[in-house]
Amino acid sequence: MAMTWRVTVVAVAAVVLSLGQASAGDPDALWKIVDGQCRPHQLDGGDPTPCVQLDTRPEAGFAVLKDRVGIAQFLVIPTLRRSGVESPELLADGAPNYWAQAWRIKALVEDRLHRPLARDQVALAINSAFGRSQNQLHIHVDCIRPDIRDGIRRQLAGIGEQWAPLAAPLAGHPYWARRILGTELGGNDPFKLLAEGRPETRQHMERQTLVLTGATFADGGDGFVLLADQADLATADRASGEELQDHACAIAAP
Repeated sequence: MAMTWRVTVVAVAAVVLSLGQASAGDPDALWKIVDGQCRPHQLDGGDPTPCVQLDTRPEAGFAVLKDRVGIAQFLVIPTLRRSGVESPELLADGAPNYWAQAWRIKALVEDRLHRPLARDQVALAINSAFGRSQNQLHIHVDCIRPDIRDGIRRQLAGIGEQWAPLAAPLAGHPYWARRILGTELGGNDPFKLLAEGRPETRQHMERQTLVLTGATFADGGDGFVLLADQADLATADRASGEELQDHACAIAAP
């Protein structure tokens, strides 16, 4: 008989936690950098190093940090303590839209690569609680994998403004997708779009991963494709949307 989800999640969490500690050393490392280094440096001298940007607004602040992995990967990290995708504060009225800020970091990725990128060459990702090594919310901003970009393009015509499963998996995992219209996210917050558009996920946000990439639709209008996957022990799916990114940025090669 299959184990219950509660028992299996505890087992997966233990494995993922041990892997995260082994690879990252300290699951609070990001928080310690933002709160213990970037913030004091900004307040003392106006330079948030090692962060490259720091927004110090009390309730909506965020830091931008160049990740050690990849040639152009950046992280967008709230300056408030937020554990991850499951943080209930993200769904509150008036919560800051960290994704809107993260999309603007596309310009920093382009600066590192010394070339402009098309909308669908960039992806933003947040991993589930079972696919991350850090216990401070952070959105990965980097190039998308070329095969993933191509896979989305092939299915783009079938992606509507309501959540629906993709016909073909991405990176071997069954993602759901919906489109967002507009050149910027504005009031479209992916956390809320997931929780409100798929109510069954709201009680299990820790199991969710979200990925956002730009798109140009058949009518020539710009927008985004928002993707979601859920951790599934049976298929060894840790819901790590970062898997759709390419930290080597092959898609940006001349």
